[in-house]
Amino acid sequence: MVQFEKKYEEWLQKNLLEEKNHRRREILEKGLGHGTVEFLRSIWFPTIGNLDHLYPEWEVRDLNNRYRYLDLAYIPNGHVGKGCIEIQGYGPHARDLDVRRFKDLCWRHSLLALDGWTLLPIAYLSIIEEPKQCQQLILAFIGKFMSSTNSPSHLSWLEAEVVRFASRILRPITPTEVSIHLKISARHTRRILHKLVESQILAVASGTER
Repeated sequence: MVQFEKKYEEWLQKNLLEEKNHRRREILEKGLGHGTVEFLRSIWFPTIGNLDHLYPEWEVRDLNNRYRYLDLAYIPNGHVGKGCIEIQGYGPHARDLDVRRFKDLCWRHSLLALDGWTLLPIAYLSIIEEPKQCQQLILAFIGKFMSSTNSPSHLSWLEAEVVRFASRILRPITPTEVSIHLKISARHTRRILHKLVESQILAVASGTER
């Protein structure tokens, strides 16, 4: 994971250098939590291959005029919407949660949702015990932002619909599924999939899946 460590340090330093807000900068200088780093190392980076469009300890102001800090904000350029990934440790979010903190957590999630954030809470135990499921979840999370926007203008409507269809699925898609979804022949489906792979819009998951 030498590549991850290098990319992680570059990414963190970039966020520090670009941050003008002294509150967020002070938090970043202390370093990210263990759960957040482990999520990036084990789940996000192996799945996506980069840390683009992710902003750690992102500051937001809720509807009650309070500052909130998100573990990771996902704000892709040119896409509609903004995502919030929260790493939930068992201790602070379950075992040790008193009534006051429980109510505050509910308010936090409600106010962020009303402000247009797509929330994705991930248990730390799932990162450790269920990494594959978490990776599928991240693909679907990113796909939500891709499918809510227009596909590249050079794509035909059939190609654009394949991209949207793939973005909504939690797993690789098969040519047969695409053929049934689009109601076109298997031969025409393969031709579309090959073109999308050649354009690096889709990737081959196996010999029969994309």
